[in-house]
Parts: sequence; structure tokens; C-alpha cells
Amino acid sequence: MTHTVQDKQKLVARVRRIRGQVEAIERALESEAGCDKIIHLLASTRAAMSGLMAEVVEDHVRTHLVDVEAHPDALNEDAVEQLIGVVRTYLK
Repeated sequence: MTHTVQDKQKLVARVRRIRGQVEAIERALESEAGCDKIIHLLASTRAAMSGLMAEVVEDHVRTHLVDVEAHPDALNEDAVEQLIGVVRTYLK
């Protein structure tokens, strides 16, 4: 079982929140809201997508690339944390 299946409910809930944010952008455009409001909505939606991507990538690294039981010498924990930190920083 993959991590996306194990965390399916949590991930789907995040996607639904993102869908709501995208719908808010659409409503703002339809109602001819100001640029500042639309930019704010776009930025928050982008951040939500980046957060979702970071979570899936982090789980992928921990589950598929650094399975300590299957590969005890694959990577040390410090290297894992450094890699995840770089990914999270990049996606901000």
C-alpha cells in the first residue's frame, strides 16, 4: 500500500480546500474584484498547492527512498532531513 492511499482522506481534504480556493478566484474574477484581492487569492492557492506537493514528496522520500527496514544503509536520518528541508524550502 502506498503512502497516498494510507493518507488518502487527509490528501483529499487538502485538495478540496484547494478547489474551494480556485473557485474563490473564479468568483473574484467574475465579480470584477480588485487586483489586490485576486493576487492574494492566487498567492494563497499557490502556497496551498506547494504545501500539498511538499507533503507528498516528503512522504515519498520517507516511504520509497529511505525504507530503513528494506535498506538499512540507504541514507542516514540527517541526510533525509536535509533533503526534505531543501524540498520544502524550494516549494515555498
